[in-house]
Amino acid sequence: MNDLIALRRDLHTHPELGFAEHRTAAIVADFLAALDIEVHRGIGKTGVVGVLRRGGSGKTIGLRADMDALPMDDAGEQPWRSQQAGCSHACGHDGHIVMLLGAAQALARAENFDGTVVFIFQPAEEGLAGAQAMLDDGLLQRFPCDAVYAVHNWPELPLGSAQTRPGAIMAAADRFDITVKGGGGHAAQPHLSPDTLLATSELVVQLNTIVARAVDPCEAALLTVTRVQGGASHNMIPAEAAITGTVRTFHPRIQDVIEKRLREMALHVTAAHGLTAEIRYKRYYPATINSAAEAELALCAAQNAGLNASLAVKPALTSEDFSFMLQAVPGAYLWLGAAESRPLHHPAYDFNDALIPYGVSWFCEVVRAALPLKS
Repeated sequence: MNDLIALRRDLHTHPELGFAEHRTAAIVADFLAALDIEVHRGIGKTGVVGVLRRGGSGKTIGLRADMDALPMDDAGEQPWRSQQAGCSHACGHDGHIVMLLGAAQALARAENFDGTVVFIFQPAEEGLAGAQAMLDDGLLQRFPCDAVYAVHNWPELPLGSAQTRPGAIMAAADRFDITVKGGGGHAAQPHLSPDTLLATSELVVQLNTIVARAVDPCEAALLTVTRVQGGASHNMIPAEAAITGTVRTFHPRIQDVIEKRLREMALHVTAAHGLTAEIRYKRYYPATINSAAEAELALCAAQNAGLNASLAVKPALTSEDFSFMLQAVPGAYLWLGAAESRPLHHPAYDFNDALIPYGVSWFCEVVRAALPLKS
């Protein structure tokens, strides 16, 4: 286990952004090759796949870990903090890699399963749809899987616990960008030029009413404005201003309602100020939907791995591109308790190394449950 911890900390020191995980992918591929696991590189640009076969059942499952870091500085104080400016493993993907490598190491020595395990090391989870890139590159055609499983460290749960649920476990993620245009002029002569910042400010307020007034209160949905930009001087009304934000939902019908209202609101509010709106709306990740049988297997495997496993009461409004894989084949996504740790995406976040043995054991128990030996 000490070797896995050292590797995790090395990956934390040398993070890489999506589709640039060249060093990380090489480490993963070399690690698998040293175990005599069949290795395939360059799937979905920088993805790596390992294949381990036992027996002749013909059953196959996929185990997935994401490899990319976030575009942010590491504010941690540990000796293994990131050495790459503007790049940090602030979501724990370094830990996910090592847990799956540890499982590969244990399973390569094991004879207690019958079937094929596909180890999927995926690039670019953080907003760049690396899972879809691997699928587009023939992942499931080249390595057909009966089911796929993934895990994410979860600081909201205590160490030694795990949760998942059938159905929705993570939300769909959309991004919107609205540019307000048509203004520009002297700040001391507002009567001569439409005020882009005034219209933008009003639009921000109105956008925050959409979920409250257009979505059934019994439905879960979220709209958050995350960036407002405009202006370069104290005495100028800018010609343009911009708003960026995210929408999270669990059903395409609710996505449709929110996108329609957002577009209408942006056009009408800006028109009332004598301005125009350019709207870009992108649905970049679908909801992560667990299949029932695989969610139950994931919880049983967690219990067998010594975790306090329980049914998640509700899904999270965070998103995951593992959703693309779950659209293609059955599977399940598990939360692995990580507290005490910083929240995910915190600038000083560091993966809790005490999770590693739990994650390794869970992956191994999933394999034993999904690919049992014939009695």
